[in-house]
Amino acid sequence: VQLQASGGGLVQAGGSLRLSCLASGRTFSTSNMGWFRQAPGKEREIVAAITWRTYTTAYADAVKGRFTISRDNAKNTVYLQMNSLKPEDTAVYYCAPINWDRRSNQNAYWGQGTLVTVSS
Repeated sequence: VQLQASGGGLVQAGGSLRLSCLASGRTFSTSNMGWFRQAPGKEREIVAAITWRTYTTAYADAVKGRFTISRDNAKNTVYLQMNSLKPEDTAVYYCAPINWDRRSNQNAYWGQGTLVTVSS
């Protein structure tokens, strides 16, 4: 699965952004998907995940109640709606197919990320 994230930008604290990730390949509709982020000087972390069959979702505590992950299998796209953004949400955001139990990237590579910058 090839992945391209978009929708990042500069936003003030309290604002919103909607990220999109377009996937190519025939396995997207049967892949659990996750959104990850990597802030400067920090390790990459998963922030949201969604299953392919039941659309069950899971969130990191830091974003719970503010971020919403969704997907449209007909469009091969997974979304991340981010509300009430905080400066600590500043990071490059990536999507990837995931192993649900490990919450880890199933690919051996990362696709193109999108930069989100939240100003205070």
